[in-house]
Amino acid sequence: MNGFAHHLTSGLVALVQMALVAVGGPLLLGVMRKVRSRLEGRVGAPIYQPLLDLRKLFTKQRMRPRESSWLFGAGPLVLVATVVCVSAISPLATTRPPLGQSTDFFAVIFTLLLGSVVLALAALDTGTAFGGMGSSRSMTIGALAEPALLVAILAMAIPARTSNLPALVRAGLSHPSLIASPTRILALASFLVVILAESGRLPVDNPSTHLELTMIHEAMVLEYAGPDLGLIILGESMRLVFLLGLLVNLLVPWGVSDRPGAGFFVIGLAALAAKVLVTGVAISIFEVFTAKMRLFRLPELLAGGFVLALLGAVTAVVAR
Repeated sequence: MNGFAHHLTSGLVALVQMALVAVGGPLLLGVMRKVRSRLEGRVGAPIYQPLLDLRKLFTKQRMRPRESSWLFGAGPLVLVATVVCVSAISPLATTRPPLGQSTDFFAVIFTLLLGSVVLALAALDTGTAFGGMGSSRSMTIGALAEPALLVAILAMAIPARTSNLPALVRAGLSHPSLIASPTRILALASFLVVILAESGRLPVDNPSTHLELTMIHEAMVLEYAGPDLGLIILGESMRLVFLLGLLVNLLVPWGVSDRPGAGFFVIGLAALAAKVLVTGVAISIFEVFTAKMRLFRLPELLAGGFVLALLGAVTAVVAR
């Protein structure tokens, strides 16, 4: 009976975390757009406007290019599915998520990369010039950003002697000195650069642009419409919230539930929402005063992220 109750509780934790990421993603986009609008002197759309847009897209007819294959339709589904899977087993509101013993940081990142790769292949599947351009640029940025992210994970794993995500968060709770160490600060700074690159935020990409010669992510999804486009927007917003959730829990783990019980879990949910909200607002303020970098200068930014991660790893090795 205790085993059944444990599995039931784990299932509820997974469902709540998935629901929080699914609803919080569009709402965070609404907040970030609202902040940018206010700072630019505009009223802006309401915070819940992305949810209304998703509802409208899901009621439209599904349109797909005649020359496309099954891969075109699989791209949005894989993107959302990968984020849903990692959201269920990651330490977002609690350090005791389902399958927490197997939640390896490297495995989580590779799972998210699967969605990005399949979406890039789906954009190539249409055979259009813009789809190929967007896929090429996206994979180039990914090839430059992922080494920095992997080295950053390694830098955080060396002091904690594990790459298990719940264990990394618990290590920060138990030993605050790890959070203030140069190793984790450098690694998380590199992680933030990668998040901006992977989510298509400024200065890497402008999420509101429609200029053909500058857009990266928008070029990959030009052929999508209706429910497929809705799934892509939902998946991208969920991935942004998820990555920011990991960032804030590794940087400021206080508030994350480390004890069993519904009350502690609710506090963890509230703390996660507050920390992600503050981070999203800070990114929005940064974007207002930042211009998009030229494509040929992006390697410099991503190389800087790699150097930060490498310095963090070297610092971790020297400090042992």
